[in-house]
Formats: sequence, C-alpha cells, structure tokens
Amino acid sequence: MNVSEAVRRRMSARAFLEKPVATETIVRALEKAARAPSGGNLQPWHVAVVNGDRMSEFRAIMEKRLAGEAIDGGETAEYAVYPPNLKEPYRTRRFQNGEEMYATLGIAREDRPARLKRFAENFRFFGAPAAIFCFVDRVMGAPQWSDLGMFLQTFLLLLTEEGLDTCAQECWAAYPRTVAEFCGMDRELMLFCGMAIGYRDETAAVNRMVSTRAPASEWLKVL
Repeated sequence: MNVSEAVRRRMSARAFLEKPVATETIVRALEKAARAPSGGNLQPWHVAVVNGDRMSEFRAIMEKRLAGEAIDGGETAEYAVYPPNLKEPYRTRRFQNGEEMYATLGIAREDRPARLKRFAENFRFFGAPAAIFCFVDRVMGAPQWSDLGMFLQTFLLLLTEEGLDTCAQECWAAYPRTVAEFCGMDRELMLFCGMAIGYRDETAAVNRMVSTRAPASEWLKVL
C-alpha cells in the first residue's frame, strides 16, 4: 500500500468488529510514527495504549461515568473542541457533516434523545477493541499541538497500512481526570485526544458515509 492508497482508505470508522488487535502492532506503528516532523525535535507526544483486559476495565469505568457517576471533585474539559461562535464556512461544514451522519443512521434532527445516545458511543470507542490516548505537556503551545497532529496523522496512515481502522476523538477532552488517572499520567500532562483502533464493520451504515471535502478553489491559492 502506498501513501496515496492509505490516504484514500483511511476514514473515521464509527462501528467496529470485536476482532482483537495485537498490542505489538499498535506499538510498532507508534514507534514508526515518532519519525513525524517535530519543531526543534521536541517530540511533545505522550501516548498510552489501552487494550485487552485494561480496555475492559476502562469500559466499566466509563459506563459509570455515562450513567452519571462523577469523579470526586468533578472534572472540567481541557479545552473547547470547536471555537465559540464558529464562523463560515466552518460552521456550515460542521453542520453538514453531522446532518449527513445522522441521516445515514436514520436519526431525525428533532430526535435529541437518539442523537445523544449515539454521541455516547464515542465514549465506548464505537466498539473498537483497542485505543490510544495522546497527551501533551501543559507548557507546550500551538506549534507543539501542530506536532501532535503530524504525529497522529502519520500513526493513522501506518495503521491503515497494517489493515486497521481508526477514529481520532477529541471528545475525550471532556473526561481528562478519568483518563489521566486510569492511564497513570502526571497532572502536568494534558489530555489531547483519544483514538479508537480496530477493524471497521463493513456492514454498518455509518461506515458507508464518505464525508465531503471542500474543492481546492475554496482554500488553495497558486501564486
């Protein structure tokens, strides 16, 4: 599989098979991904792999959170996933993507309970058997967050090469203490995102949705 093929194959899978994933495969891809660009060679990423019995333990904890059991002292989202008052054309792109996904699932816009139930599947990794959590030191700034993006995209494509599917999930920023304490991460490390890892369920309608991309004429200027 060449890079172009991996880019075409990669998607945000939102329904996974129970088929297990070898931890060794995930670690191998992470070690290769560490060759991603990094300003000043800071390599600001810190990663925890969750798989096997540990995944079962974490799922049990998250079921309690989803049922309303709060962590002692509560927890606050690490950051806003989207800017407030999102302007155009970004607002429309986000809205259309959500509408396309819920339409594919047969969930009406006015059916808020069904939408919330579906969103909660994020915190079950959409049934994926394995996952990672990516953290960054709190002293880091926007340039280092860019490094995380390059590292994670490289990792995504390497897993695609391995025949695996993924879904990067910034929604986990809503449960920073739950995740950090489970992973044994120090408080100076900030949770950036999670990522579901497994084999996509080809029969699931949600995995047949192909998100649209803006034409180059909207964002590209050739001088």
